[in-house]
Amino acid sequence: MTVHFIGAGPGAADLITVRGRDLIARCPVCLYAGSLVPEALLTHCPPAAEIVDTAPMSLDEIIARIVKATDEGKDIARLHSGDLSIWSALGEQLRRLDQLGIAYSITPGVPSFAAAAAVLGRELTLPEVAQSVVLTRTSGRASSMPETEQLETFAATKATLAIHLSIHSIEDVTRRLLPFYGTDCPAAVVYRASWPDEQVIRGTLGSIVDRVSAARPERTALIIVGEALGRDDFRESALYSVDYQRRFRGRA
Repeated sequence: MTVHFIGAGPGAADLITVRGRDLIARCPVCLYAGSLVPEALLTHCPPAAEIVDTAPMSLDEIIARIVKATDEGKDIARLHSGDLSIWSALGEQLRRLDQLGIAYSITPGVPSFAAAAAVLGRELTLPEVAQSVVLTRTSGRASSMPETEQLETFAATKATLAIHLSIHSIEDVTRRLLPFYGTDCPAAVVYRASWPDEQVIRGTLGSIVDRVSAARPERTALIIVGEALGRDDFRESALYSVDYQRRFRGRA
């Protein structure tokens, strides 16, 4: 039997991979993080599927439910929001399953930062403006940040920053970034990208705190900072230049 870990995407029920949808449709047991995964995705479950909301459960309880299903000879669809490669608690579950000898597969999903960029209508990397995107967060109740992964360290690169799980401390975030990016640097907060109640707040590092205070978005909001959000004077990519020869173009 197999536990299929599936990235359920940022919120919209149709932002899931075909593979993920098909795995849900054939698993008789579905464990989903109900606090972040939309219930509309559960319509893909088989009619008689056992559906378990893991939001109120501990890791021990989740693993016990997985063991029960595998003992019964049932495959499991395990749904997490966004993509499984970041902040999904995937690592600790895989470690437990490895110890128990339970097979699993991993299907990636659309990450929240990609959905937020789509909502903003911006590319996060622009030629000679920003060629790196840093996915990071600030310390919180669940876990602290390693000493080597501080906002100031990343801000020194002037890369585009996608700051997760930090809307509660946006005043501190902007204070720490201002010396590196300046007050006029574009900034945005996207709350629940792709959900029906999606909210977008645009501004600069100098204005975003006041605008967020007025709108009061909650914990699932993503902070994005960087020149790529507001620059239209960037050089076009050489890749598509008429003078740029590459093997796929087939020109003399």
